[in-house]
Amino acid sequence: MTIPATISRIGATLLAMLRTRLELATLELQEETHRLFGYVAWGIAAAFFGLVAVLLLILFVLVLFWDTHRLLAVGGMTLLFALGSVLAFFKVRGDLTNRGPIMAATLAELRKDAQAVKGEPIDDVKI
Repeated sequence: MTIPATISRIGATLLAMLRTRLELATLELQEETHRLFGYVAWGIAAAFFGLVAVLLLILFVLVLFWDTHRLLAVGGMTLLFALGSVLAFFKVRGDLTNRGPIMAATLAELRKDAQAVKGEPIDDVKI
């Protein structure tokens, strides 16, 4: 085999490897956007239904205690929903800081490729 033929085969192999990695990255990006749109849609639905439920609950409690402890009912509801909003804030913040990296499988495959090109032993990278 001649040197130009070998270089040509190496180049073709590298291009095929690059194409495979780009396809993997594209698939992962599509999955991430699909998952994100699903979260947004369900989040909007949950917010709408939750808001209606909260408004009806507030109305119920105020009507129930209108004659006796009206201010206590309003203060208690305010405290309850303020506490709920603080808990929801910390839940969302925790989820955002503890989520995995985007396109982790693509990055792991690229690391394996780099190790293979350098001639290093390939580590099993956990995703």
